[in-house]
Amino acid sequence: MGLLNLLLKDPFAFILIAIPLLYAIIFHELAHGWVAYRMGDPTAKMLGRLSLNPLKHLDPVGTLMLFVFGFGWAKPVPVNFAQLRDKKTGMILVSSAGIIANMLLAFIAIFIDRLLALPQSSMPALLLYYFAQINIILAAFNLIPIPPLDGSKILMGFAPPKIQNMLFRFEQYGFIIVIGLLFLGVLNPVVQFFRWLILSIINLLLS
Repeated sequence: MGLLNLLLKDPFAFILIAIPLLYAIIFHELAHGWVAYRMGDPTAKMLGRLSLNPLKHLDPVGTLMLFVFGFGWAKPVPVNFAQLRDKKTGMILVSSAGIIANMLLAFIAIFIDRLLALPQSSMPALLLYYFAQINIILAAFNLIPIPPLDGSKILMGFAPPKIQNMLFRFEQYGFIIVIGLLFLGVLNPVVQFFRWLILSIINLLLS
C-alpha cells in the first residue's frame, strides 16, 4: 500500500512512517556524499548535497512512486569515483556508507527504546520502532548486489575488472530489473535474509 492510501485511511500512521522514512533516505544519501568528500571527491559538497534539507534530496518521480506504490527513491548523491584518492577502497567505503548509516540509526533507535523502557503503545516508542525498522529495511534492500543498488558497487570494489565492466554495463537496465523483481516478489527472501542478518548484528551489539 502506498503512502497516499495510508494518508487517506490513517493519517496518524502516515506521519509515523513518512517522517522516519524521509530522514532514513536523507541520512543514507548524505553518508555517501560525506564519505566521498572525505576521500577526495568534493562533487556532492559543491552541489549542496551535504545537507539535511529534504528539498536537496527528494526526487519528484521517486517521491510520487513512494506515495502511490509504497516504493520510491531519492536523488542519488553524485559521486565521481575517479576523484577518490584510492579508487578501489573508495568505491567500497562510499557505497557501503549509506548502508552503515542506516544500520547505525537503527541501532541507536533500538538502544534508546531499550534504555528508556518506553511503553510500547506510546508515540515515542512507535516512532523509534518505525525509525529502526525502516532503516533496517533500507539497509537490507541496498545490500542486494544488483545495479544500481549499493550492494553491486560494493561487489565491484572486490571484483576483478572483467566483473566490474559487466556490472557497469548492466547498470543502465538494473533499475528496471529491480522494480520487476520487486513486483514479482522474487527479492523478498533476499531482503528478509539481509534484514535478519542486520537485526542479528544489532542484537549482538546490544547484548
